[in-house]
Amino acid sequence: MAIILKNADVWCGSFHPQKTDIKIENGEISALGDFENEDGIDLSGMTVVPGFIDIHIHGGQMADSSSGNTEEIQTISRYLSKRGITSFCPTTMTLPNKTLKEAFAAVKSCMGNEDGAYIHGINMEGPYISLSKKGAQAAEYVRKPDIEEFLQLNSACPIKLVDIAPEVDGAIEFSKQAAKICTVSAAHTAASYAQARLGFENGFSHATHLFNAMTPIKNREPGVPTAVFENEKVMAELICDGFHNHPATLKMAFKLLGEDRAIVISDSMSAAGMTDGEYKLGGQTVYVKDGKATLADGTIAASTTNVFEEFKNLLKFGIDFRTALKACTINPAKAIGAQDYTGSIEIGKNADLLIIDGNLDIKAVYIKGKAVL
Repeated sequence: MAIILKNADVWCGSFHPQKTDIKIENGEISALGDFENEDGIDLSGMTVVPGFIDIHIHGGQMADSSSGNTEEIQTISRYLSKRGITSFCPTTMTLPNKTLKEAFAAVKSCMGNEDGAYIHGINMEGPYISLSKKGAQAAEYVRKPDIEEFLQLNSACPIKLVDIAPEVDGAIEFSKQAAKICTVSAAHTAASYAQARLGFENGFSHATHLFNAMTPIKNREPGVPTAVFENEKVMAELICDGFHNHPATLKMAFKLLGEDRAIVISDSMSAAGMTDGEYKLGGQTVYVKDGKATLADGTIAASTTNVFEEFKNLLKFGIDFRTALKACTINPAKAIGAQDYTGSIEIGKNADLLIIDGNLDIKAVYIKGKAVL
C-alpha cells in the first residue's frame, strides 16, 4: 500500500526546497509530484529532508559498537532512529583481534533486521594508527597495518571505512589493497604534509575527524589538514559538537571543503543520550561533564552528541542550510558508496526521510518507508 506525504517543502535530489508530494511504495520513493486527488498525510508547514547518515559512531545510551553484543547494536539503532539518523556505520576501536572478531560478528548478525536505523557496514577505526596520536584509543593494541587481518574481518562483516595513519610502516602498501574494498581514511596520524599527500595519492581518499588526533596546520609545517584541503578528491569528517572544534574552525573548514566534501559525524560513545558520569570507551574510563567526554588526563574522547544536534549547531554557527544538510546526508552516503540507494530524496532510493517543523524539531522519521517516530 502506497504512502503519500503531501504539502511539505521537500529538499529533493538537487538540494533545493520545492513543493512536491512524495509517494512511497515497497520502502522506496516511487514518485514525486502532485497527488492532489489522492489521500495522503498532510505535512503543511513542515520540511522533509533526507534521513541523516552517521558513518562514524561508537555508541549511545550505554551501548557500544565494539561490545560484541547484538542487543547493544540494536540499542544504538533505535537511539539513532529517534534522532533523525536513518542509517549508520557502527565504529570499532583499537582492540585485540579476538574482540574485533566478536564485534564484527555482532554487527553482521543485526544487518537486515535492525530495530531502527539500518547498518551499512563497519567503520574500522584502528588499530593501524600512530601511537603518538592515539587519542582515546588503547595504546597496548596499536599495531601495524595487517592486510590479512583486514581481509578476515571484512569477510565477517563488510568494512565501509578503514582508518589508518598514512606514515606508519606498511600503510601505503596496505591502502593500495584496502582501497579496492572500502574507503581508506587518514586517522590518528602524526603524518607530515608530504606523508599525507603521498597517502592521498596512493589509496587514501578520506580524513577521520579533521583536526582531531592529527598534525595541525603551522606556517612552515602545513600538516594533514592542508593536504586534505588542497586535494579535491578527499572528503573529510568533522565533529560539530562545539567541543572538538571551535565554530570559527568549522566555518573555515566548510569554506575550504565546499558543499560536497564535508561530512558531519558524531563520533559518539555510549554516553550519548545519557547524563554526566563515568563511562567506558574501548576499555578505557571516560569522564563526562557538561556533555564533554575526556580521559583522566584531560584528553578529549569521543562525543556525546548526534548528527541532528550537530546539524542545528552548524546553522547556529553560520553554515547555510544546504551545505549543512548535504554534509549530513548525501556526502556521507558518497563516502561509503551508498549514494545509489540513500542520501537524497530521489525516485528509486530508499524512503529514508526526516520531517522537521519551523523550529527544527523532529516531527517524524521514515526508514525504508516505515514510520519509526
